Amino acid sequence: MKIAMIGTGYVGLVSGVCFSDFGHEVVCVDKDPDKIAMLRRGEVPIYEPGLDDLMARNVAAGRLSFSEDLGEAVAGADAVFIAVGTPTRRGDGHADLSYVFAAAEEIAGALEGYTVVVTKSTVPVGTNRKVKQIIAKANPQAEFDVASNPEFLREGAAIDDFMRPDRVVVGVQNDRAREVLEEIYRPLYLRDFPIVTTDLESAEMIKYASNAFLATKITFINEIAALCERVGADIKQVSRGMGLDGRIGNKFLHAGPGYGGSCFPKDTRALARIGQEHAVPMQITETVIKVNDEVKWRMVEKVKDLCGGSFNGRTIAVLGVTFKPNTDDMRDAPSLTIVPAMIGGGARVRVVDPQGRAEGEALLPGVQWVDDPYRAANKADALVILTEWNEFRALDLKRLAKKMAHPRMADLRNIYSAKDARRAGFESYVAVGR
Repeated sequence: MKIAMIGTGYVGLVSGVCFSDFGHEVVCVDKDPDKIAMLRRGEVPIYEPGLDDLMARNVAAGRLSFSEDLGEAVAGADAVFIAVGTPTRRGDGHADLSYVFAAAEEIAGALEGYTVVVTKSTVPVGTNRKVKQIIAKANPQAEFDVASNPEFLREGAAIDDFMRPDRVVVGVQNDRAREVLEEIYRPLYLRDFPIVTTDLESAEMIKYASNAFLATKITFINEIAALCERVGADIKQVSRGMGLDGRIGNKFLHAGPGYGGSCFPKDTRALARIGQEHAVPMQITETVIKVNDEVKWRMVEKVKDLCGGSFNGRTIAVLGVTFKPNTDDMRDAPSLTIVPAMIGGGARVRVVDPQGRAEGEALLPGVQWVDDPYRAANKADALVILTEWNEFRALDLKRLAKKMAHPRMADLRNIYSAKDARRAGFESYVAVGR
């Protein structure tokens, strides 16, 4: 099938590349000429393991191309996917739908023949019906349907998530649109991956409800971790004991410095706003947002206590600033709260991150970027692990301790243990919930 993917951000690019690997003819469209030029050179503007090779293979096969010309890409397409950004709108927490609606209006003028316009961007309930109204008004002769196809891609594992999903959610209004989406996802259907077909509103809600629930699990275990520290329990043992219950599951029960990234912060705020607008307050979600912010500041106090109650004059080595490993994404990362608090308190901060520097230089002014944990630790007063990159899971702790002026560690991802740290020469070691 012929597919036009509008937007080459994280969701659009990964989805477009993977659809082309299914055998479809895909054109990825973006208004940014520099990004299109980069993609045509075979350069990937985001860090996602395996994406560059998959993209190159499908470009070489003639199934994948990139264009600034939306009209040319949309004309004759069987399906047009809208995968533009829906950032949090300033002031009210709602998702900013201006890019979605602008894309819909532009798509309307280019439609030729029957086309399914599919919203892949994360959008509030009711958005797809508004997209349909915009297209119908802009082009009354257009023969089209709208569909909702939310994404559930984890950064760092997006290709595997797309190719081997837990489920594919498709919201449609009629069988004709459903058949188009089924044909697009036929390779997954043939391998018995679940295709969940719903109405438009249910598909939109599934996305928000899923992310809010996962954010709730993270926040819940972080609250339990704080209690564990007071009562002498070990959060790792508690998490394992909970996770073995099939009704609970072990995923998203890892205590740390709070959730971040492109989805959970934005989607929880948007869901809370949707609830307020419909007079059904999302009290659990609103509390999750509040507690997650508090978790980050609790980490600040944890590191400050490790430094003797003050950041002033301290040199601190920070390992990892992206919101999770295997991505370069800094959006709403806990580091954006924790590191500025250190600097604001008078600390000198050195940062090591395998992929975070490109975005982090602008977002974390005042830090010194280094490319090696041992250089970062040289004569430092404290070492803080903020992101659990594999590179930080097997450090030579003795070597680190010897390099530091005061060998103290705040392991905010619970990678190591107090026993191992002290045996290596660390005078102080603190973790989360232990």
